[in-house]
Amino acid sequence: MVLVSACLLGEACRYDGRSQRSERVLAVLEGKAVVPICPEAAAGMGIPRPPVDLSGGTGVDVWAGRARALTRETREDRTAAFQEGARMALDAARRFDVPVALLKEKSPSCGSQRVYDTGVLRPGEGITTALLRADGRTVVSDEDL
Repeated sequence: MVLVSACLLGEACRYDGRSQRSERVLAVLEGKAVVPICPEAAAGMGIPRPPVDLSGGTGVDVWAGRARALTRETREDRTAAFQEGARMALDAARRFDVPVALLKEKSPSCGSQRVYDTGVLRPGEGITTALLRADGRTVVSDEDL
């Protein structure tokens, strides 16, 4: 069983209201049980929604209180909503006993190697990825397939 970013499966849940359907991801998942997640939509942030960047660090830093999730244009603090979505993803992983997540790279929630920090793509992980990894789960980037 695999936890998967819903946008990669073709759900139009990205911040811009589109999907990020990936035939490569779908091929890898063929025959596997999948638990689709979109932490941002699950937390009620809406579709579409303003783009958000991390500010001051990575998802690990957000959980430690050293960084925030801010909308790109107005700098509105959306940290609490992102954390709520991450907790919902972790709850799903625990409920279905899912050891591995395949998530969308560069997302402030799901990025596992690179995320945007105040408009600049930097090494690091998103808020949901950090929580899943802290719970001992493996997170793989869609870009690694």
